[in-house]
Amino acid sequence: MVKHVILWNLKESLSDAEKEEVKKGAKEGLENLIGKIPGLIDIKVNTVGLPSSNADMMLDSTFESAEALKGYSKHPEHVAVADSKVRPFTASRVCMDYEV
Repeated sequence: MVKHVILWNLKESLSDAEKEEVKKGAKEGLENLIGKIPGLIDIKVNTVGLPSSNADMMLDSTFESAEALKGYSKHPEHVAVADSKVRPFTASRVCMDYEV
């Protein structure tokens, strides 16, 4: 299995209300991919960090294999969510993929 973890920071130009809407939309869109993408075992988006956090959102997902993760990255349903609910609103992205 492969874990795919991403941390995002949202653009500073967004108001607090806009950030909350972005978080809600990203969480809903990404978590709704379960059952739609081959090899995607689990996907969770955390939008409520402790005050000690320095990221706005975290994606924690699990795939059957590295090949399944590659397929996810290009899958039209994932690309549609990423392009409409995540990428336009993020200032930074850090990713770590690893085998479990």
